[in-house]
Amino acid sequence: MDDKIALDKAKNLAAQAAVDQWVTEETKVVGIGSGSTIVFAVERLAERVWKEGALADMICVPSSYQARKLILDHNLTLGDLDRNPKIDVYIDGADEVDSHMVLIKGGGGCLMQEKIVASCAKNIIIIADYTKKSLRLGEQWCNGIPIEVAPMAHVPVKLKIEELFGGQAMLRIALKKAGPIVTDNGNFLLDWKFLAKREYNWDEVNRAISMIPGVLETGLFVNMASKCYFGMADGSVKAQNK
Repeated sequence: MDDKIALDKAKNLAAQAAVDQWVTEETKVVGIGSGSTIVFAVERLAERVWKEGALADMICVPSSYQARKLILDHNLTLGDLDRNPKIDVYIDGADEVDSHMVLIKGGGGCLMQEKIVASCAKNIIIIADYTKKSLRLGEQWCNGIPIEVAPMAHVPVKLKIEELFGGQAMLRIALKKAGPIVTDNGNFLLDWKFLAKREYNWDEVNRAISMIPGVLETGLFVNMASKCYFGMADGSVKAQNK
């Protein structure tokens, strides 16, 4: 089987398991994450609404432009944090999940809004394929930890992170435009490639980086996820608890 098809099947398995177990008739507000895996979750939500006649009162709160478009394209009810600041369940993907359920997110550049929406949820459910599951961060995901920064601060922030924690923080450059990637919030992204052999306390690292002036948010999601679902290569789904 083609690798992409196999991974898409694994993502779909995880998405269906999470949606069916966590979104019930009592679920009124669902936070929608961003990225390739969330597409399958939104498709399953739409199937529940339009084919099965369920979840009639469900409102979906997006975490990005992509998530907003997915909600509208599937004719689901669009909400926002102004009107729906309390979310029953937030479903999202991850770039990597370690054995302590610390997440790296932000490969798609949506980390700041994702973390804001996730922070409003009673339960945060992560869906991913088997390539995102690691014992420790950096085993699978080699692109670094995304950090959203104010454009004027990207050089001082880069230098401060490297001074504090080693490794290399690089400005993310766009592929189809000249210059850097610009987030939905108008900011730049640094990708910090930390030292693979160094032991980090990710909670302390996250707090320290967040305190650097000019940092808007980090792609480290520490002590946030309630449960992770991994679609496996053999067609099964493995769940990882907090």
